[in-house]
Amino acid sequence: MTVTGIATGVRRFQEDGFTVARGLFAREEIDRLCAAFTALHAGGPVPGHFEPSARGESADPLRRYPRVMQPHEISDLARRFLLDARLREVLETLLGEEVLAAQSMFYFKPPGARGQALHQDNFYLRAEPGTCVAAWVACDVIDRDNGGLEVVPGTHRMDLFCPELADSEVSFAREYVPPPPGLAPVPVDMAPGDVLFFNGSLVHGSRPNRTADRFRRSFIGHYVGASTERIGHYYRTLSMNGERVALAESEGAGPCGTEFAPHGPH
Repeated sequence: MTVTGIATGVRRFQEDGFTVARGLFAREEIDRLCAAFTALHAGGPVPGHFEPSARGESADPLRRYPRVMQPHEISDLARRFLLDARLREVLETLLGEEVLAAQSMFYFKPPGARGQALHQDNFYLRAEPGTCVAAWVACDVIDRDNGGLEVVPGTHRMDLFCPELADSEVSFAREYVPPPPGLAPVPVDMAPGDVLFFNGSLVHGSRPNRTADRFRRSFIGHYVGASTERIGHYYRTLSMNGERVALAESEGAGPCGTEFAPHGPH
């Protein structure tokens, strides 16, 4: 990002809760990442990280191509992406402090897959004080047809909402946060190598992949500022140099009583 681009990105992140760094990763880097996860899928289950259903066991595309959880713990390439210096530079500029990596994920989101209803990431991570930040790396051309992200600008300045029950026909996860009065979700179209950075309190989600032949692959990292004192028990924070930095566990189940599961799919 240029100096002008960084200044614009910081301003948008502060005002709207998100910003996009276009072309932060080269197409060749994204192709290598996708090839690695294609090989992982072909190799079968990795307990605790990736557990697809066997061929013919389920008609649900997300059972055949589930998310990969914490792939940086089983893949050197995923670890390099999570801790990449370019992400670190943007994140520390946006947050104004050193950052820690809390989680990595990879999503295949195949044709026909459900999306995830509008939600807030810090509902799950429960970073305290403050919130988390996501770096959402596009690995395909991502648009409204194949289930790209939608964000509700301005909601990053609000507290965590207690969700309603989502429509299971269109959402993988059960939580749904209706847009506050006067606000509406807007789509974020992306190209391979683009990175969407957004505040953990920003309401966002995705719709189903309505295409017949296009995946919507993405690599996601969640990060917190070094001033964070507590986080949910599932998350194992690392410095951006790869050293384990243990944080205290967030107490209780959060303000709504249900924030206990690992962060769900986008």
